[in-house]
Amino acid sequence: MRFAAVLVAALVMPVGPAAEPLNVRLGYPADSKLLIINADDLAMSHSENAASFTALDQKLVTSATVMVPAPWFGEVAAYARTHPDADLGLHLTLTAEWQTFRWGPVTPRTLVPSLVGPDGFFYSTTEEFARHAKLDEVETEVRAQIERAKSMGLDPTHLDAHMHALYATPELFAVLRKVARDYRLPIRMARNEQVFRNLLPYVDAAQPFPDAIFSPMADVQPSAWKNYYLNVIRNLEPGVTELFVHFAYDDAEMRAVTVNYPVWDAAWRQRDVDVISSPEFRKALADNHVILIGWRPIQKLIQR
Repeated sequence: MRFAAVLVAALVMPVGPAAEPLNVRLGYPADSKLLIINADDLAMSHSENAASFTALDQKLVTSATVMVPAPWFGEVAAYARTHPDADLGLHLTLTAEWQTFRWGPVTPRTLVPSLVGPDGFFYSTTEEFARHAKLDEVETEVRAQIERAKSMGLDPTHLDAHMHALYATPELFAVLRKVARDYRLPIRMARNEQVFRNLLPYVDAAQPFPDAIFSPMADVQPSAWKNYYLNVIRNLEPGVTELFVHFAYDDAEMRAVTVNYPVWDAAWRQRDVDVISSPEFRKALADNHVILIGWRPIQKLIQR
């Protein structure tokens, strides 16, 4: 009954400014193409941080999301304190996928036992997490990650979830929506990808979120990497789009972190760095009249 009530509420059409496309609500023309380029996985490693900090400083990306439980979070927090204008959200982390590079909850494990596996760390897959997690413990950990970030000088502009863990079921998604509402933060959503589209009935129709989202998956061959991104830009529709990338250097650290992992490995992340920083990609943005924005304007829309 609770979710039925949410569904009914979500189907009520907004009126006034909330009924306008997000790009118009943000003050741009209806035919404008706005693009968020978000770097996921900050704090996972020093290599990830170094590549992403450079991209933020050079405005190659417009925002980034941070993994508070990950080992290199302290370095990100220090960056946030010295770069108060950086558009940093939280990549809420409830899974730990790497074979030998593991992390667990910010909350004491005794308070969130359903979130950790036999090794004392987060489960490796979203499926395992969703199967074991108790909703009250999920909310406890999510709030703890936000509070840890804020206490260390990182005031987040938006929320998403590592490995889409909080999008795995309507119940988990309800936790994300509740926490985002309490902190008045926008969340990653879109209409073009199935993982998000399945949850659209549970979203308030007035909630601002991008129209589309893109990121290469395992079916994109390394030789086609640049073409994938160029085609995304060339085919952007008017509205707001998020492009999420994973930046790191193909160095010894990242190869050790991602050992035996077939996707999102060190080479994958180096390709993202190379393409997004390439003259061809920057030219495509200009040629297609793309306006780069971060998440902060959407956050301000919620907090207005």
